[in-house]
Amino acid sequence: MHYGADYNPEQWPREVWPEDVRLMREAGVTLVSLGIFAWSRIQPAEGEFDWDWLDEIIGLLHEGGIEVDLATATASPPPWASAAYPEMLPQDADGSTFWPGSRQAFAPSSPIYRRLAAELVTALAERYAQHPGVTLWHVNNEYGCHLHYDYSDAARDHFRTWLRRKYETVDALNHAWGTDFWSQRYTAFDEIVPPRKAPYSINPTSVLDFKRFTSDTLLELYVMERDIIRAAGATQPITTNFMGAFPPADYWKWAAEVDVICDDNYPDPNDPESFRGAAFARELMRGLKPGVPWLLTEQSTNALNWRPTNAPKAPGQMAAISAQAVGRGADAIMFFQWRQSRRGSEKFHSAMLPQAGLETRTWREVTALGAQLAQLPDLPDVTSGAKIALVFDWENWWAIDGRDHPIVLDYLTLSHRWHAALHRQNLSVDIVNTTSDLSAYSLVVAPQQYLLGDEGAANLSRYVEQGGHLFVSAFSDVVDQDDAFRDGGFLVSLRAVLGVALEDFGALVPPASVRGADSAGEVASHASVGGPGQSEAPLESPAGRIVGQYFAEELLVQDAEVLGRFTEGRTAGRAALTRHTFGAGLGYYLATIPDDDGMAAVLGWLAAEAGVSPEIEGLPEHVEVARRGSILTVINHSAQPYAVDIEGVDLLDGSTEPRRELDAFGWAFIDTGAGSSARGGR
Repeated sequence: MHYGADYNPEQWPREVWPEDVRLMREAGVTLVSLGIFAWSRIQPAEGEFDWDWLDEIIGLLHEGGIEVDLATATASPPPWASAAYPEMLPQDADGSTFWPGSRQAFAPSSPIYRRLAAELVTALAERYAQHPGVTLWHVNNEYGCHLHYDYSDAARDHFRTWLRRKYETVDALNHAWGTDFWSQRYTAFDEIVPPRKAPYSINPTSVLDFKRFTSDTLLELYVMERDIIRAAGATQPITTNFMGAFPPADYWKWAAEVDVICDDNYPDPNDPESFRGAAFARELMRGLKPGVPWLLTEQSTNALNWRPTNAPKAPGQMAAISAQAVGRGADAIMFFQWRQSRRGSEKFHSAMLPQAGLETRTWREVTALGAQLAQLPDLPDVTSGAKIALVFDWENWWAIDGRDHPIVLDYLTLSHRWHAALHRQNLSVDIVNTTSDLSAYSLVVAPQQYLLGDEGAANLSRYVEQGGHLFVSAFSDVVDQDDAFRDGGFLVSLRAVLGVALEDFGALVPPASVRGADSAGEVASHASVGGPGQSEAPLESPAGRIVGQYFAEELLVQDAEVLGRFTEGRTAGRAALTRHTFGAGLGYYLATIPDDDGMAAVLGWLAAEAGVSPEIEGLPEHVEVARRGSILTVINHSAQPYAVDIEGVDLLDGSTEPRRELDAFGWAFIDTGAGSSARGGR
């Protein structure tokens, strides 16, 4: 179990470095990420390198028994680079340039940026590939974090190349994009530009392809650097840090290229439910490489600096949210950063070693957590044992976030809500893609799967045919992989599985909503929509009375069993929840999107129908349980103490007492072994 942080010694005089190493040892630090933003120190001018300081600090850390996750430093080019080559700077959809003075001021498609980055990484890898203190390589940093999309001429040229590879002929592109609409037909690839600012709605398939292109382009950068490191003879694992469910990068595709999954995650202490969003991110990271431990490479020890209000974490909350990551498969708990900066944009961001010094709660909690993690045995098994899977699909996200739909939906927020409905009931869940191996699951939940490609549809159908239970909800199976309607209406590719077709979407007035943050640097935005139309669609079902939102779809029931009907509004009396036998399995369809209580009711009922039980029965919603092999992690995410009965061995104190007292933000790792039981209790 590694413990550590980003370390930026270039911000500090050399005489501080030995003290840093001493205090790291005191805190239990075993691993630091080094050099993430050090390009300007490593390479003060083109063709010139300064290795003395980096040699010294890697040596000090190695002598102190602290391993180095060595970054390639390509995330933030130095001022001399853009001054010499301004054409490497990115642009937004309006054509405005993003200038240096912050970070990530580079166009990912720029040949000049790629050349300069490759020269830096080549020199770095040749020098440190065999260094015994370097145990991990950290390529770039948070790809696309602040600059989601680049619309520069470099992007234009590279986009055209990407399209040629994909479609081969411009006629094939015209067919996929439907360019006979609005006289958009192209006669050559060189006529195509990125989806820059336009008078009105831009061709939706071109936007979808541009998002695919962006993810692929960022991945090209990672692969370029990784391959340079490997060519230098490095045998250490190579990775980069993800950011949970991050819009511009399809991490399902990226996962195959990294040796170990890493994640940065910053739940908001102002939000008492933020631990559920964190759990979603942990589940996603575990699912990207099933069976392989992942690393939490960034979180905060206390307050942040980039939200409108940056509350401190409550006493014990930092350790509780760290335990959550371990319980869901993390083999490293790390922070941004080791020593709090005194200058720059992130000086108010908390750190392991705070500006206020060692006589602080933050330092006490940091050292206590380090000691606790050091007590843990090896935890090789990261499997959750989940019998429920939740589908989360990046290409569907990109498509559903487009314009000109029956209603505006926030796919990420809805996915979080569906996950939270399972999480509140302590029903273990894995997050999967439409093409993942689903054979281990009793229930697969695929909500709002608007874009469903042929491969995904075949995989879901095969899962049901072989005995699985598939639950699909409104606005699903609407378009194919080109964001085009299929012949035969809607719900075409899953019609045989579900036994229903769709006549009309029946859009409702959406509820007031809060759009969640999309990345580490964004804040939530509030949007309230109202109007004279119908806003809710109540229905009666085996799960009880449910309030539906967003849609009250008009289903055409073919050979499905009607389990629930709408009770009010224009669809009163029509089918709302159906079940259909397909092969050895069952396909369920819900023609609306429930409110939070309805989601919990429907998924709880479906879990029972599929024979799936909670990890521990009878717990309140603020007590969380996660399984990692035979280890149960139990966390009290509230300020009120709670007791839970679990048979097993406490990994920290060796206790076998069945009753575990959890103080405010208290937690425990319990090895339940075989045949033990657990239940909640006061």
